[in-house]
Amino acid sequence: MKKVLKFKELGVKVIIKQDSDVDNSIEWGEGTKMIVFHNEVRGDKHDYDFNHYSGWDEMEADILRKENPAVILPLYLYNHSGLSISTEPFSCRWDSGQIGFILMDKKMAAAQMGKKIVTAKVRENAIKILIDEVKTYDQYLNNDVYYFTVKDLKTKDMVNSCGGFYGSDADNGMYEYLGIEGLTFERYKEVFDEAEFI
Repeated sequence: MKKVLKFKELGVKVIIKQDSDVDNSIEWGEGTKMIVFHNEVRGDKHDYDFNHYSGWDEMEADILRKENPAVILPLYLYNHSGLSISTEPFSCRWDSGQIGFILMDKKMAAAQMGKKIVTAKVRENAIKILIDEVKTYDQYLNNDVYYFTVKDLKTKDMVNSCGGFYGSDADNGMYEYLGIEGLTFERYKEVFDEAEFI
């Protein structure tokens, strides 16, 4: 699967492909912890045993007591012809369910906002960060990671390449790494949106 963007006025083309060289190396930030109970989803190491609890509510209460996080969110997995992870439940009750939690400690949550204590705004920001981390992991699970190669249209020589961009939209950060002199983001997005993955 690839997408080719031609910029004849600049004498280059950009070839975008799925990045199959990405390993399962997503590291949750310092102060963030992912407690997971599923063989195909990697979380952080922990000492919790799901069999010691009567359900998710009891486990969450124990995590809150032991970890004292600023924020804790449930993690849900949809497992049918691939995996998808979210902090919101999926509509399919047969192939989905809760698999754990993701949390952020108070020190990290406050530091993200330049604060010393956890306020309502700090909690709101921490929730957004955790949701974004889970979204990134979901993109990894769904092979929604890309790399690019920039080639000279005349010589066919490779000018630049880079990988590890999460998400298949023009705003995934790839533009900043292209290194094509004279290419505006508006022009890049225009050509990107017109091209299709084939």
